[in-house]
Amino acid sequence: MDPILFSIEQNIATITLNRPEAFNSVNAALAHALIKALDQCAKEDEVRAIILTGNGKAFCAGQDLKEVTSPDLNPGFEVLMTEHYEPILFRLRSIEKPIIAAVNGVAAGAGANFALACDIVVASETASFIQAFSAIGLIPDSGGTFTLPRTVGMAKASALAMLGDKVPAQEAERIGMIYKYFPQDTFEQEVQQIAAKLAKMPTKGLGLTKRAFNASLGHTFEEQMKLETTLQLKAASTEDYSEGVSAFVEKRKPVFKGK
Repeated sequence: MDPILFSIEQNIATITLNRPEAFNSVNAALAHALIKALDQCAKEDEVRAIILTGNGKAFCAGQDLKEVTSPDLNPGFEVLMTEHYEPILFRLRSIEKPIIAAVNGVAAGAGANFALACDIVVASETASFIQAFSAIGLIPDSGGTFTLPRTVGMAKASALAMLGDKVPAQEAERIGMIYKYFPQDTFEQEVQQIAAKLAKMPTKGLGLTKRAFNASLGHTFEEQMKLETTLQLKAASTEDYSEGVSAFVEKRKPVFKGK
């Protein structure tokens, strides 16, 4: 079974973690396949929005512990961090196209932090998020120590990381961890509607917005203002900006091409 399912339809790339028998936990094959799929999304001009989701009952249960406890399969923590998780997280944050985490079920450990690294996080009402690391004596990885305090605040993040509390989708929305949750029976439809909207928007402008938000986390206010000016000049030079202004003046719906 392929560890990743990948498709492109109507400018939307869908990446599905595909180890349902193991709750889509991450092994070497899945990590490398996910990196390859993200690279394809980055280089394909046809792709203007990306959905990351899971097959079956789980989104992603984090690292496959059977791999790390196997004398034959264990790659070692340095390889896991530098060759699996870091490359995945760097791509999620650096690809200048909107990425939706469609959390269809439990997102635990690295799986929860994959989701938090995406641009828009939505969840099924049956989904939950767990920082499962403390239960086995580890720290949150996959960007969790960076993203979690910035989404829910230091106090809440510390408690969730140390206590390993399970956060249901409704609570995740309430505390600002995710954008929205949806009923299970309409979840896929809602995800597709969000992706379809993003795929018709000015892709370059969205990508520059992502770049600006990334930079803001380490900038002073003055540095960020200067960056905004630089990036706004780039955005103003795109075809989509010209189309957006023309459509506004002509009182018609814009047709953006992602250029």
